[in-house]
Amino acid sequence: MLSGGSTGVGLTARDELESTISLARTADKRGFHRFWMSEHHGMGAASVSSPPLMIARLIAETTRVRLGAGGMMLPNHSPLLIAEQFGMLEALAPGRIDLGLGRAPGTDGATAAALRRGADANDGFPQQVLELLGFLDDDFPSGHPYRQVHAVPGPWQAAENRVSTPTGTPQTWMLGSSPYSAQLAGQLGRPYAFALQFGDADVDTAMRLYRENFQPSDALAKPHTLVSVSVAISEDPAEARRQAGTSAMAMLRMFKREGYLLLPPDEVQAYQPTMQERHILDAYTDRSFHGTPETVADRLEDLHARTGADEVMLVVGGHCASLDREGISLIADHYAMPRSEIPLPVAAQ
Repeated sequence: MLSGGSTGVGLTARDELESTISLARTADKRGFHRFWMSEHHGMGAASVSSPPLMIARLIAETTRVRLGAGGMMLPNHSPLLIAEQFGMLEALAPGRIDLGLGRAPGTDGATAAALRRGADANDGFPQQVLELLGFLDDDFPSGHPYRQVHAVPGPWQAAENRVSTPTGTPQTWMLGSSPYSAQLAGQLGRPYAFALQFGDADVDTAMRLYRENFQPSDALAKPHTLVSVSVAISEDPAEARRQAGTSAMAMLRMFKREGYLLLPPDEVQAYQPTMQERHILDAYTDRSFHGTPETVADRLEDLHARTGADEVMLVVGGHCASLDREGISLIADHYAMPRSEIPLPVAAQ
């Protein structure tokens, strides 16, 4: 599993989007199971503000890997609109679309206010999720105000058109890094993805609460979990640490409200931090799984043993996109994942 979509200083948005396409192609060829992109706004190093638009492009560039949003920040959107967009994507690539749902704005406070038009947008998140699931499944109870409102494409359209093979629905995940998200995912009976790359999040408590609160649903019979972690992989461990340092510097810049930018590694190394800044840089660099494929694999296996996660997602996003592609190929080689020369669809050639 992979998560990508970032650009370094000196590169254009088009460069970043092309590198994301190339990364997805590599993931597809090397047998990775999922490729997700997160929704971000107003962040210079994150050009994917609309995962559905990027997924639509990647459908034409890949053949096997599942494509998804990890995630869509639901309070930024109308649930009906998201149901329609992901219904279209599922119709274009049946059985290959994931919809991860989060409640954070994916940006700073001022930009969130411009997106949401209300400071209390997060308060209704559980209801927003239920509304979205109602639209996706076309399953509102009798008397619900949206009983006669339908997301198209979706199950209602298939029934109206008398289609024997109805359009499916995307696999819907709950995302988070807190006990709140874990409990909600369990209560709704949905798969749960935990973002370990953010801060000092307590993954052990979250996993326990998710499993304790899990209620089987039509979508999922038993708990299913994913843990994501930042990685930087190279045959040269020093270079891997340099790349991890670029992401750490971007986080420091965000904390200082200087803008989330991926600076060149040489510029990061030349920076003279204060003692407090050094602590932040070291913490985020060390939190990422960086080093040779063998070193990173050891940490991934320790993480799997500790959390019991069903899936582990690698979050890549250093300054150099080519090193990200090389890194995922190295870890694929380490695990003897298949190398397949998949012919590109005509539209992508």
